Amino acid sequence: MWYELLRFAHVIGACVLLGTGAGIAFFMVMSNRSHNPALIAHVAGIVVLADTVFTATAALFQPVTGYLLAQEVGWPLLEGWVFVSLCLYVFVGAFWLPVVWIQIRLRRLALAAAEQGAALPDAYHRLYQIWFACGFPAFFAVLAIIWLMLTRPDLPIGL
Repeated sequence: MWYELLRFAHVIGACVLLGTGAGIAFFMVMSNRSHNPALIAHVAGIVVLADTVFTATAALFQPVTGYLLAQEVGWPLLEGWVFVSLCLYVFVGAFWLPVVWIQIRLRRLALAAAEQGAALPDAYHRLYQIWFACGFPAFFAVLAIIWLMLTRPDLPIGL
């Protein structure tokens, strides 16, 4: 029963990470296409909230449930698919942390433009391009982690 609960929690966490990541990306991209600073500021505010409530929570619980699962089943943390998954998790975090800061900055820039009745500044567009570019490697790394979780391939990698 304990294993099933851990596995369920871990899978739900993976779904939340993938789902909020994809949803956040979709809504940010769609609001950006509007070129409407007020809409972008509003959506970016929701995105920051969703990242805080859902993504950050799941990101904190994933390694906990993963560790407990590995202990329960007897998978060593530093070999094979588990090790690669952990490396990819750190890789995702290295993209996600700056993206959260960028989202907050995008919201502030869009809000300032909306309050002034001005167009989005160049700084907004530069940050948005960085935000957009950071999403691809992180998203594909999350997909790779999920694939590793599902297939658990025998990889001759690790310490």
